[in-house]
Amino acid sequence: MDVPVAPAPDLTQPLVLVARPASQTTPLVFASPHSGRCYPAEFLDASRLDAFGLRRSEDSFVEELFSAAIGSGAPLIHATFPRAWCDPNREQWELDPAMFADELPSWVNTTSARVTAGLGTIARVVGSGEAIYQGKLLFADAEQRILSCWKPFHETLVALVNGTRAVFGQCVLIDCHSMPSHIPVNGKGDRLADIVLGDAHGTSCAPYIIRFVERRLVDLGYRVRRNDPYAGGFITRHYGRPRENVHALQIEIARDLYMDETKFERSAGFTETQRDLTVLIEALAAEASRLCRH
Repeated sequence: MDVPVAPAPDLTQPLVLVARPASQTTPLVFASPHSGRCYPAEFLDASRLDAFGLRRSEDSFVEELFSAAIGSGAPLIHATFPRAWCDPNREQWELDPAMFADELPSWVNTTSARVTAGLGTIARVVGSGEAIYQGKLLFADAEQRILSCWKPFHETLVALVNGTRAVFGQCVLIDCHSMPSHIPVNGKGDRLADIVLGDAHGTSCAPYIIRFVERRLVDLGYRVRRNDPYAGGFITRHYGRPRENVHALQIEIARDLYMDETKFERSAGFTETQRDLTVLIEALAAEASRLCRH
């Protein structure tokens, strides 16, 4: 098998990109926090992994899968910085003290389940479990990444959510992700779901919204589960406040539906998956306002 060549990072891109429709016509906002694939040279130098090892944490091409959002009248925000460098789907300061040569400030969250798993705001491991760094970091390293990556991502997302709610009276945030295809749902090695929907166990969005999305995906032929094994990360749980007219729903798509997970390339299934998600997006854009009023 040919060894794939890692893409050169595009260092001219902004760290956060927003694709906007000419006019927003629906209370939907789409976010892809983990599709960034611009790997700084300093990160590669500090890592014990090569670029392809680091990409195991990446939600490759997810922003492209959901690109029909713009044509359906909704903005789409996505990070260009990689999740392994800084994870915007975590609290701002979830850090593992074992990763750092100096002492962390007392206000840092060092005890969350994400930190324990090595997947804090600055991750210790990639998605497949391999350690990222050759040596220890300084807190100043983490602070610089968080202030330059995490902070502008969420400032932009807050503006999109609040602006949408101001215009439409409500906002539905669709948090877009992909999941490794080998992760079993039933513990026996069988994959029971192509797509997992997460609403933080019924707390982050109105039941009518997740029910609508689930029904459309099942009609398109996908096996769908709710909240198992992904119920929603920081973005879904933090922004999803139905009583304040902001709903958040996480969508996780099995990667083998649309890409080659070993080469990090789009597969023959990419076009079909993108087409099906376009059908979902168009239906949701047409019905979002009604679903929020249920």
